[in-house]
Amino acid sequence: MEVGLKRRSAVGKNVRKVDGLSLATGRPKFALDIDIPGALVGKILRSPHAHARILSIDASKAEALPGVACVLHCGNVKRIPFTTAGQGWPEPSPYDTVLFDSKVRYVGDQVAAVAAETEEIAEEALKLIKVEYEVLPAVLSVEEALAEGAPVIHDEEDSQGIYDAAHNIAAAVDIPVGDIERGFAESDVTVEEICEIPYSQHTPIEPHCVIAYFDEDGRLVLRTSTQVPFHVRRIVARALELPMERIRVIKPRVGGGFGSKQEVILEPVAAALALRTGRPVRMALDRSEVFISSRTRHPMRVRVKLGAKKDGTLHAIEMEATSNTGAYGTHALTVLSNVGSKTLPLYNKAPHLWFHGKAVYTNLPVAGAYRGYGATQGYFALEVAMDELAGRLGMDPVELRLKNHIRAGETSPIFEKIGEGREGVPMVVRSCALSQCLRVGAERIGWDEKRKSPRREGPWAYGVGMAVSMQGSGITGVDMGAATIMMNEDGSFRLLVGATDIGTGSDTILAQIAAEVLGVPVERISVYSSDTDFTPFDVGAYASSTTYVSGNAVLRAAQEVRRKALEVAAGMLGEPAEHLELADGKVISPRTGKSVTLSEVGHRATYVADQKHIIASASFVPAESPPPFAAFFCEVAVDTETGIVRVERFVATADCGVPIHPKLAEGQLEGAIVQGIGHALTEELLFSNRGRCLNANLFDYKIPSSLDVPDVEVVLVDSEEPTGPLGAKSIAEVGINGPLPAISNAIYHAVGVRLTRAPFTPERVLSALRQGRRLG
Repeated sequence: MEVGLKRRSAVGKNVRKVDGLSLATGRPKFALDIDIPGALVGKILRSPHAHARILSIDASKAEALPGVACVLHCGNVKRIPFTTAGQGWPEPSPYDTVLFDSKVRYVGDQVAAVAAETEEIAEEALKLIKVEYEVLPAVLSVEEALAEGAPVIHDEEDSQGIYDAAHNIAAAVDIPVGDIERGFAESDVTVEEICEIPYSQHTPIEPHCVIAYFDEDGRLVLRTSTQVPFHVRRIVARALELPMERIRVIKPRVGGGFGSKQEVILEPVAAALALRTGRPVRMALDRSEVFISSRTRHPMRVRVKLGAKKDGTLHAIEMEATSNTGAYGTHALTVLSNVGSKTLPLYNKAPHLWFHGKAVYTNLPVAGAYRGYGATQGYFALEVAMDELAGRLGMDPVELRLKNHIRAGETSPIFEKIGEGREGVPMVVRSCALSQCLRVGAERIGWDEKRKSPRREGPWAYGVGMAVSMQGSGITGVDMGAATIMMNEDGSFRLLVGATDIGTGSDTILAQIAAEVLGVPVERISVYSSDTDFTPFDVGAYASSTTYVSGNAVLRAAQEVRRKALEVAAGMLGEPAEHLELADGKVISPRTGKSVTLSEVGHRATYVADQKHIIASASFVPAESPPPFAAFFCEVAVDTETGIVRVERFVATADCGVPIHPKLAEGQLEGAIVQGIGHALTEELLFSNRGRCLNANLFDYKIPSSLDVPDVEVVLVDSEEPTGPLGAKSIAEVGINGPLPAISNAIYHAVGVRLTRAPFTPERVLSALRQGRRLG
């Protein structure tokens, strides 16, 4: 029986999170909150040079230090190329990494690892390792890396999947649709913008950490703070040449990820140390290592050229992206692909499109997955260009979006041309409430009045700006989620999912879907997730996939368990199963009014007659990726004497289909907006002329605190996705794409200068004001 929107007992309700009380009282155990007797502490020696060859390593003094159990380096660890990017197989990222290389490619690259009895001994041992380097010329910008005769960063012969190693190009895309030159020639108005996003870091509260130990059968167990436990198992197996069945990965509670833990960084090192010593090993990055040696957002320069008819109809769009992937190519192709694939379909009226770009190696920290995953960079340029186009046309920016955005029942050639690092699939948008998002958001911010009459108070100039975005819900034909549901003899249920709750509330959301179908309160569903030995496969928490992909798997499994429970009840009530209803923990016959409880059903199936375990497993692979949509409106105040920008108010309206848990959906949107505000105003990693990070700490790298967050209002508009679990689609990433362009556009409305390089620091704003022109 298909359970939809007609009856909602669990879905659409703000139920208590299944782990809420435990989290609030400090009971859940994070990765390092367990004590493994005899555990060693692992530490990594990192490169002081941006680019160098290791001529020799002498670890003898470190190995002789009392308390040191092991030192690993390129001289005693087999060279096996792999990728650290936690993505589905076949991995679209190049195999350009080895555990310990004889060449280092950025300041912070790993040189050696030590396992010792205490952290203090491990740190002392690192100081005793003598490394002789041949320092090589470093390239610290995309321009330097692409210059004729530039040093080749990846000159090794055993890497696989690099697009053009000789020219430092990790990946490239070139997607033409129609005739772009003709499109611009036929346009009445053209505008062009170039926007830049710098290095920025996720700053999860919990750093990357892992414990490697052995179970009673000698199998390797990795208890790790990860978004992708099943990918960790596969990648560690390759990197260390271990049989996969000898590895178990457990994901406990996770203190934030945002994409940074969609990477397999510490797990292979901890595993190698444990295997070499035969003892458990604990490892954790310190905060400076999180900044430098985990992952960052891809710095990127995106150029957008728009052509439109006089009435505002878009006729041609060109987007060129130049991405800095850093020293290794993790997620290089897929992030680059998403710059266009998640943005250009939004404006599907233009018949002429050209998306092209490249991801370039440099001797700077490694970029990787970050919430938004390329769409954030693309929308910055696209939505600033749309604002400029509206001005040139004399149109209201809201009206320009209303005229051009994709609608339900429509498609875009981009859907088929490009996916994440591969060809896409044809897709028709089945649900889109963006028009409603735009109208509601404009009303809530007071758009019409504030656009016509911007206010000024002394040196403070006020302005309003807006932007729109879409994202996706999983990766078509790649992502897979699975679920198992079993009925206990008391009529309660156990839900086993590989889906990875990293603080997002997915355990709760998936329990709500199961509870809705099975007619029980959420409290009757016990959730166990993310253990490669005991839960079904799931790709993990990324690509805005969990609610849609894993949720559909749970829906299918729950429907099968429901069917089996009704069959048992039919024998108890003497009625055909198709005539029975399940609600409020009971199976009811509408004809006779008789009922049996699920507890009685479970007891009968377990002990009494035709005994069987009521259990079902199901999987789901998306054939399409329904996009959520969002509109963003903000009011800013700009101090024309100091260049300080304050976000006074921010309104976001979103279409995420049916919100399974409205408060959690709103929280996802609010959190993404705050991260986006940080991108717009403060966040940027700074480097010396030798490639050393200058602000790798939370004092000098400024993220918004609670005192910095403006008045944020989020609205979830009515919508229903027909392919989603009970009408739902994703919400996790779409919210981070709007703040950058919306704030830039609001600053332009306030003071008439257009900022196209993030962040919009007081220095940059003041410089632009003094020059009286745009500042890029």
